[in-house]
Amino acid sequence: MMRKDLTNGNGLMSAMQGVSRISVSIAILIVALFTFSIPARATLPNKTLVYCSEASPRGFDPAQSTTPVEYTASAFTVYNRLIEFERGTTNIGPGLAVYWDISPDGLAYTFYLRRGVKFHTTSFFKPTRDFNADDVVFTFERMHDPEHPFRKAYPVSFPYFSNLGLDKEIAKIEKLDSYTVRFTLKSANAPFLMNLGLAFASILSAEYAEQLLKTGKAANINWWPVGTGPFIFSSYSREAQIEDSLIRFDGNPNYWKRADVQISKLVFLIVPNPMWRFYKLKRNECQVMSYPRPSDLASIEANPNLRLLTQPGLSLTYLAYNVSHEPLNSVLVRRALDMAINKKAIIAAATKSREGVARIASSPIPPALWSHDETLKDAPYDLQKAKALLTQAGYPNGLSISLWTSQTQRYYNPRRIAEMVRDDWKKIGVEAKIVFHEWGEYIKRAQAGEHDVLLIGWTGNSDPDDWFGPMLTCDATSGINYSKWCHPAFDALIKIARQTNDIDKRIILYQEAQQLFKRELPFTPIAYASVYQPINKNVTNFKINPLSAILFMGVGLK
Repeated sequence: MMRKDLTNGNGLMSAMQGVSRISVSIAILIVALFTFSIPARATLPNKTLVYCSEASPRGFDPAQSTTPVEYTASAFTVYNRLIEFERGTTNIGPGLAVYWDISPDGLAYTFYLRRGVKFHTTSFFKPTRDFNADDVVFTFERMHDPEHPFRKAYPVSFPYFSNLGLDKEIAKIEKLDSYTVRFTLKSANAPFLMNLGLAFASILSAEYAEQLLKTGKAANINWWPVGTGPFIFSSYSREAQIEDSLIRFDGNPNYWKRADVQISKLVFLIVPNPMWRFYKLKRNECQVMSYPRPSDLASIEANPNLRLLTQPGLSLTYLAYNVSHEPLNSVLVRRALDMAINKKAIIAAATKSREGVARIASSPIPPALWSHDETLKDAPYDLQKAKALLTQAGYPNGLSISLWTSQTQRYYNPRRIAEMVRDDWKKIGVEAKIVFHEWGEYIKRAQAGEHDVLLIGWTGNSDPDDWFGPMLTCDATSGINYSKWCHPAFDALIKIARQTNDIDKRIILYQEAQQLFKRELPFTPIAYASVYQPINKNVTNFKINPLSAILFMGVGLK
């Protein structure tokens, strides 16, 4: 039995090594306890919490999602997963799976499901049964099987599932009985359990999917979500100008974890401009906001009606070079561009020189992550050497490229960073045309590889595989690997690391991968950011999520 006290982010491998078999009698007892522990329908506090979000979601299907906007609006609001991260931490524990067994060879994972869990009843779906193994099998087979009927009816990509290599790693998914599911892998996979706690692994309703298939409306699974989570989707009123679009959720009175629902209404107000988000927070038009500007942090701290929560983040801002486009397929050109960027000046301008907001990044993973290579250093900022590299690459007269950035402002102003990078590159003869897109369009086009250079950010979990896999492997070139970089030697290191439970060996492999990354430079790391979360002083029990999404489970109002 995998015990919760063993399943923290840093001790996952030792947990897998220490798995013991549970006796049948104890298993029956535990299942019985959880069967009768589902609370009756709750009377929720008559309170509404408004969240000012930075962008509109591209939909509500977590399997298609790759950004915190969708994770917040769907995965961790509407849905649950077999494995859940303990709120405010990177520790994992039971979710829709009460407990699980792992075979001695690390290939078979058997999950024993929670009983009595209700799917949401909405205006567009009335469930006739509780959550069971059919829902787990449907959720994962839809991503795993290219011939799955629902996938054929609604053909979309599942970038995170494939970015982690799970489309190749999973051999089969079996329903053993109504409340037992087994995953069999082709090889040992150290991060597998933690990956099942991520947004893409949110459990969908097989019954709802069947209804959509029968009515020819399979695409509605992305716009009219049904889950088992703490909040029930009510409506999405998207305005033409996006500003002040609304997403409405109702608290789930039948939620299996009653204490996690402390409000009756949750409203997302879409406000792309951080200045207006702060304005609305001050006027109590919203009680929680995303991504304050560094220039507003002092004002938030000084406001007696607000609180500013902060902690180090697991995040990276970087410039991805699309190596499928000339001349960015040349490592000499990439090194020249990297060497010409004045990171220190950019971070000072982006953070208004406020200490602690961000620090210069040199590695693809942040310092807070185990296996981070502290010996990795940037090449010195040197315009003359950068020009010499361009000449060596065959571009003595410079070159022209596009530099993409979004309109969505987070802790920093992406337009300002793009302008500073453009000005740096101009000094070495590189003309960069800045291209803007609205957030949803930006991600869609970036995944299609339309950009030359892309300013983007990433927040992963506490296992390095969740960084290297999605951002840099060959499997991810059609998804979140915006550099479109595929290097067989790098991929081999990541694959071997996935297949070993020895953390010391994984550290060696990941540090070797970082050294290879630094030689090849598929992207330029810019900054590691801390997390700053402004909330109204009347918001209770709010915890910063180190895994990027904002969580409203357990959050209340005085």
